[in-house]
Formats: sequence, C-alpha cells, structure tokens
Amino acid sequence: MSLDDDNGYGNDSGRTDDGYSTIGGTRQTRTRLPDGEGGDGYNASRRPARGSRSLVTVVGVVVLLIAAIAFANMGGGGKNDNDGGSGSAGNKPGAASTAATGTKPVTGKNGSIPSGFAHDEQGAQSAASNYAVALGSDGMFNAVTRRSIVRATHDPAVVETLLADLTKAYSPGFLKNVGLNDDGTTPSGLTFVSRTIPVGTKVVERSGDTATIEVWCTGLVGMAGQGSTKPVTATWFTISEKLKWVGGDWRIESSSQTEGPTPVNGDNRASTADEIAGAVEGYGGFTYAR
Repeated sequence: MSLDDDNGYGNDSGRTDDGYSTIGGTRQTRTRLPDGEGGDGYNASRRPARGSRSLVTVVGVVVLLIAAIAFANMGGGGKNDNDGGSGSAGNKPGAASTAATGTKPVTGKNGSIPSGFAHDEQGAQSAASNYAVALGSDGMFNAVTRRSIVRATHDPAVVETLLADLTKAYSPGFLKNVGLNDDGTTPSGLTFVSRTIPVGTKVVERSGDTATIEVWCTGLVGMAGQGSTKPVTATWFTISEKLKWVGGDWRIESSSQTEGPTPVNGDNRASTADEIAGAVEGYGGFTYAR
C-alpha cells in the first residue's frame, strides 16, 4: 500500500485544505446559489463559485486521505464499456441494469450495515451501493462509529492499515474545517449533514470471487442551522469499488472516486437553514436494494 497516489485509495485520492472539497464526508462540487437576505448560512451572500472538486473517497484502502485532509482536483475517471452500458452513445444500459429483479433484499446486518449479499453481480452491486451509503455518512466523523463502519465494509486484511490512516485524516484540524468540534461532535444549535445517495450502478468487471463496481452517486454535505457558515450543498460523483468475496460476503479491497456525471442545476429555490435542518432530522436514511 502506498500513500503517494493523487486521486483515490489505490491509485486514486488526496485531500486539499477544503474540508468541503465528500465519501466519508467531503467530496464536492461547489454550487453558487442565489444571493439573498438574512443572516443564516442559506440566505447570506454566497462566496464566489470555486472550481469543481471531488470529495474524499474514504472507501478505499491503498491511498487514503493524506495528512493534508482535503481533496485534490480529480481528473476524468475511467469509463469502461460493458453489458451494463457506459455513457457513450449507442451503448445504452439495458432494462435489466436498473429494473427490479424480484430478488428479496438482504435481511442480515453487520452492526447497522446490511450484509449477506448474493455471490453474483446483483449482490455485488447491492453491496457496493450500501457500502457507499455507509462510508458517506456522518458516522465516519466519529472515531467509534468509523471503526465499526470500516470493519463492516472492508476486507479484514486491509482494515487496520485503513483505520490508522483515517485516524490521521480525521484530525481535530480537519473536523474544525468542516464545522465540527475537535471530537467530531456538532456545535450546539446546528445539524451536520453528510449523506451519499446511489443513483445507479455498473458492473465493470466480474470474475469468480472479485468484482469491480461503479456507483454513480449524489451527496449532501454541510452544516444546517441558523448561523451556519458552511451551508449544505449537493455534489455528484462516481465511486469505483474493487470488491472481494471474503467470509461469505462482498468486502471492499480498494476504491477510487471521480467527479460527476453532473446534471444541470434546476431552478429550485434554495431552502432556508431551518428547512434543511428539519428535513435532515425528519427524513432518515435507507437501505439500498435493486
């Protein structure tokens, strides 16, 4: 394992000084929202839009979040054509790549994370999607829950090295940069948001006990509440997870992340800080299944 790659775990990621530049909590494209009136982080004048950056991929193993703890600019990720379809013209995904399969979702749990995925392509896609959700959650910012998440999603052979690197990555300085207290707790009166939502999956490669799955995601990250200086914003990114069949389930060996594909922003009015905080508290997460 090496820490000298520049865009992911295992030839894939680094961080810059911007804690908001998301998985595991920071990986994002800045979006300039309309200027408004008011004193909270959602109605105040916005800062100039920054160049797009991918957030951190806390899912991988070989090149983790380096000591700088922010995100380096990401280049275009590999687009591999296969039966699941790439984005290129004339090679569209078939109905089976997105349609419900009729197979019941897994019922097992490893802690709070689904487990017991099928030893086939569908199972690998479901595992990759669920792992993306877990590794992009706010639980990654707490040392105790972070250990549980990493152990539940990764090959045991890489867990201890990954945890050691993540401990350095989630330093008090980094946590402060994203608006949290030194121990990862949220300041009084605010609500911290870090969520990853899978939009689709693609099987890049599958051979016996290994699989490479791409998960196209959108995510939310920021601080909601009156007085927030880091409003919740949306980002789009694609995570490539290299999975291995270990102990009767799919586990992550390494992963990388690239920016986009990103759709054009709609004309929706930006919600207030209180509306965003209320939505986060009122709408829970979900278990992904096809």
